Amino acid sequence: MIAKIIKGKGFKGAVEYVLDKKKAAEILSTDGVRTKNSKAIIQSFIQQTNLNPRVTKTVGHISLDFSAQDKDNLSNPKIVEIAHEYMKRMDIKDIQYIIVRHYDKEHPHVHLVFNRVNNQGKTISDKNDRFRSEKICKDLTFDFGLYFAKGKENVKEHRLREPDKTKYEIYNTLKEVVPNCRSWNALIQALKEQGIQTSFKYKGRTDEVQGIIFTKNNFKFNGSKVDRQFSFSKINRQIQQNISRESRINTKYSRGHEMNPLVDLSLSAYKYRHIDRENHSSSVNLRKKRKNRDRGLSR
Repeated sequence: MIAKIIKGKGFKGAVEYVLDKKKAAEILSTDGVRTKNSKAIIQSFIQQTNLNPRVTKTVGHISLDFSAQDKDNLSNPKIVEIAHEYMKRMDIKDIQYIIVRHYDKEHPHVHLVFNRVNNQGKTISDKNDRFRSEKICKDLTFDFGLYFAKGKENVKEHRLREPDKTKYEIYNTLKEVVPNCRSWNALIQALKEQGIQTSFKYKGRTDEVQGIIFTKNNFKFNGSKVDRQFSFSKINRQIQQNISRESRINTKYSRGHEMNPLVDLSLSAYKYRHIDRENHSSSVNLRKKRKNRDRGLSR
């Protein structure tokens, strides 16, 4: 179970979207609104916003998506029960709302549209709502015995749009090549052959690497945004493990001849800063010049 949170200014667009006949929409639960038709629902929401004109984003819109694995176990009453429990834990209460189920996709999902101005004219807080929602969804998945997805392997990539499509292409490539690379240079080259460029993020004006960026099809992604296992530190740790594994298998090489992944990384970093990797001393001189220049400016 996951939740997608949307906030907006107009109820007309949100209500008309969730009640779209093309999505085979079905209203499962409501409170505080007239349900004769979509116009009546919209007008009900708008009237209550007058209790607190200071709230600019009055529309709360959250889609609750479940795994296709749970399709046979999620009756309408069950989904409503889960949605109500989600609202309770998110402190979305004493409000107008509609819960609408859509049948246009393979996986079960419902849309919750609610008024962020509650029945007493107070504002429903959205502080840290995405962080709170993520934890609550995990808890509800466990509490209701729902299916825990096993990460990106279950994503239907043929249905993705950009930039998600490119991100998953990068994910699949990294998943394949990282376990087999014993140096950063080897990894960078392997990714380049797959049309992926690699660059590094640095700490201030130093050569200390703090992050990694992958670029493909003009889309850029931080490593941790592709997947947590592909942050700079975790990839570096994997490279070290690859070296250790190779060392155990190939005992004819002594430890003194093994490549240090951190040294290799520094060489790669210099390369991407246009520093001559063949002359490491030039980078040392460059840092000294920077320090002297900064001292001169401070005077």
